[in-house]
Amino acid sequence: MRIYLDHNATAPLGLEVREAMLPFLGPPANPSSAHREGARARSALETARAEVAALVGAAPAEIVFTSGATEANNLALRGTAAGLGIVTTAIEHASVLETARAVGARLTVVPVDREGRVDAGQVVAACDAATRLVSVGLANGEVGSLAPVAAITAGLRGNGVLVHSDAAQAAGRLPLDVAALGVDLLSLSAHKLGGPAGIGALWVRRGVELAAQTTGGSQERGRRAGTENVAAIVGFGVAAARARAELAANAAAAARLVERLWTGLRTHVPGVVLNGPADGPRLPNTLNVSFPGAAGESLLVLLDLAGVAVSLGSACAAGAAEPSHVLLAMGRDRDAARSGVRFSVGPSTTAGDIDRVLELLPALVAQARGEAAA
Repeated sequence: MRIYLDHNATAPLGLEVREAMLPFLGPPANPSSAHREGARARSALETARAEVAALVGAAPAEIVFTSGATEANNLALRGTAAGLGIVTTAIEHASVLETARAVGARLTVVPVDREGRVDAGQVVAACDAATRLVSVGLANGEVGSLAPVAAITAGLRGNGVLVHSDAAQAAGRLPLDVAALGVDLLSLSAHKLGGPAGIGALWVRRGVELAAQTTGGSQERGRRAGTENVAAIVGFGVAAARARAELAANAAAAARLVERLWTGLRTHVPGVVLNGPADGPRLPNTLNVSFPGAAGESLLVLLDLAGVAVSLGSACAAGAAEPSHVLLAMGRDRDAARSGVRFSVGPSTTAGDIDRVLELLPALVAQARGEAAA
């Protein structure tokens, strides 16, 4: 049986999520229709909207459903700061960095330290009269570092700058409350927390002006046109409710598994290097490490052949792994930035899974190092 340790890429679809979606995959389900079938779809959609809102401590009317966190990030940046000043960090998701470069009249990218942490004071200091939006991800899904978003919003309070946070990797793993964070916009993804792929949401604080990027319909209160994917939204709602109910237990279990893995690696694999925070707050389910002398791509293939799914945590272009922009921003050289391997656990991961990986890794790392030296 295969071992899946790539939950930050996508989490397995929950059985109860699948079962909740099934009734909406066959019968007509256009929530904009005035007949009984449409009313049924509308009721299910709004129930799910309330569950997603509850996950982040928001009002349901402030939730805009999108096709995923990538679209939510695009909508946040394009809808509030097109042609204006944007401040972000060097380790953001590509959907933030590339969109900011494309739409911002002036972009400021704040660096991070060697553990992937951003300094709130640096972000605040990077803002000036021309800054319209700050976009800082709450949790980095590659190395597990957390950003001091609440401190950033506190430092910017009263100066007219909007703050957006990509919380796709944080939702279901950390407690979320938009009021406590002080943000104006927050992006979410269903498939990171056991929901279906292809659905996400943007929370928009009441009173924030958001220019729709998809027009031609009044759906989502005019902020995102197009017939809603009711089945996927229903699945998102069920996944959000489950994640909220099980958050504390899942986070504690994940932290124990990650500590078990890290302790075992330090014991059994010489030279292993941690990429990310060594202590302090971090994503509980994420461990990114490098094995000097072993190419990350080779190790990924060897693990896959041995029945273990992990990730490099880096983009691939034209069939060749590019260095991780996150690890480069953390001061790693290009070889080290190619060697990072991310292990991300989830509710289905067991201690037996971790022990099996620890049994396999010493020989596989030695093999990968031999291939690199050949």
